[in-house]
Amino acid sequence: GQPVETERFTYVMLHKPAGVLSATEDSRQSTVLDLLPPELRKRGLSPVGRLDKNSLGVLLITNDGDMAKKLMHPSFEKKKVYQVSLDKPLTHADMDALVQGFELDDGEIHADAVSYVGTKKTEIGIEIHSGRNRIVRRMFEHLGYKVTKLDRVYFAGLTKQRLKRGEWRFLTPREVQALRSGQYE
Repeated sequence: GQPVETERFTYVMLHKPAGVLSATEDSRQSTVLDLLPPELRKRGLSPVGRLDKNSLGVLLITNDGDMAKKLMHPSFEKKKVYQVSLDKPLTHADMDALVQGFELDDGEIHADAVSYVGTKKTEIGIEIHSGRNRIVRRMFEHLGYKVTKLDRVYFAGLTKQRLKRGEWRFLTPREVQALRSGQYE
């Protein structure tokens, strides 16, 4: 005899700043949910995927568990593009090695594309489909580089364009539909 209320899904894109955890709560450090207004935090939102504490960039936050699972599960291999700053110039041989692939402790990995960003050979653009933990940092570390900055500029069709660090916005209906249908790549 009680009316059933359907769950209202919320889809938020955040330009995650460095120093903030991609978690729902932490008693010692600020999380991505702390950057949202209190009325949104009450909706059971969670970040989709992870950006480590020192990374920044586009992060989807939602309470749509089915979509989150679809976007995070390794078998779906969603496209991600990062801008990476390195401690020293990336050689052409190492750029080729990133694309050809190599073995890490948790299996083989390769980049889909790698290029220099501008004229500095320490600024790299890398496209991957893997969602393994800290994979971009580990790929460069394997080749002897230290990542000094990691910025995810693209995730599953979403970019942080026109969002300053720490800012957020709701996804448009078109963006939500693209995520649901997988028609963004």
